[in-house]
Amino acid sequence: MPSGPDEERRISYARTLVRTLPMLLVVLGGCYDYFTPENYTAAPLFVAAPLIAAPLLSRRATVLTGIAALAVVLVVHIRYGIALRVDAITETVTVAVVSVLAVVVNCLVGRGHARLATAREIAEAAQRAVLPEPAARIGGYEIAARYEAAQADASIGGDLYAVQDSPYGVRLVVGDVRGKGMGAVAAVAVVIGAFREAAEHEGTLEAVAQRLEHALAREGTRRDGIDAFEGFTTAVLAEIPHGDGVVRILNRGHPPPLLLHADGRLRPLPARNPALPLGMGELGVWPDRADEAGFPGGSTLLLHTDGLSEARDARGEFYDPSRRLAGRTFGGPGELLSILAEDVRWHSGGRLTDDMALLAVRRPRPPSPGVSEQPHSA
Repeated sequence: MPSGPDEERRISYARTLVRTLPMLLVVLGGCYDYFTPENYTAAPLFVAAPLIAAPLLSRRATVLTGIAALAVVLVVHIRYGIALRVDAITETVTVAVVSVLAVVVNCLVGRGHARLATAREIAEAAQRAVLPEPAARIGGYEIAARYEAAQADASIGGDLYAVQDSPYGVRLVVGDVRGKGMGAVAAVAVVIGAFREAAEHEGTLEAVAQRLEHALAREGTRRDGIDAFEGFTTAVLAEIPHGDGVVRILNRGHPPPLLLHADGRLRPLPARNPALPLGMGELGVWPDRADEAGFPGGSTLLLHTDGLSEARDARGEFYDPSRRLAGRTFGGPGELLSILAEDVRWHSGGRLTDDMALLAVRRPRPPSPGVSEQPHSA
């Protein structure tokens, strides 16, 4: 398995080669012209150098590359005493014009990069507003969340997660909205907003799911139907009651959570009573029923979207988180998600086809028998 440092070194070597390529072309062209008869010319190399520098290097480096190419051409022409010949003048003018055009291209590329950076900042601000990072500790539990976009320049899509402490316990949701773009982002905002309100006031996890169903239906009606709004959302909701070593799971067409025990054992938590995704209530009514499972101290509950389980390698094989995580232990939820994200990117060769949202919650270990906290001295 390729390691992270090895991959970083390869990327560093590739970047160094790209940055040195324009000047390397100038040097090769100068050597070729200097050591070959005068009827041989390296003009294509001198023309290519500033054009390659334009989209890849800074404006200063592009200007210097053009000046270097022009200077080498003049030196070679003077060396052969042909600087005033028509063909030599044509070659010199060609390199000069191309160098000027390369600077213009560099300016245009720089403006495009500036607009892209602005768009990225806006997307990141939208992500922080719609999908804020949960606190590292909520209700006494360690929490970690991670969002991995399939596209390098995308920051937010249709995957979502949220954690809410409530009078009934710590409640969580992880979901995946059908579709992409601003419609998916709007649906994410609706689901998270409805979840936070319902998690605080509804007495059962089933009632929370119904509130989410009604919120999506209401928003779909307001936007003139399913074609104007994202049609459905797969989701898994979890509730960890205060003081009880259990977790309740309600699944709406979503990949099942995984329970990682402190000793490395792993247990999937599939739904005993599967239900349709949120937003598909018009197809029929299925009563929501939450399943209950033990959640002992030191264990971690992992919720994820199908961007994890549907990541494929070069042979088309899906990533299997149960198999990859079984028998392993982790220092905390944050370490688990970092290792998991790196592993799935290695499995897919860095080619994720869908966004991936991860949420991990660890129950602290109970204090050892006979160990009590010492009172603080005044």
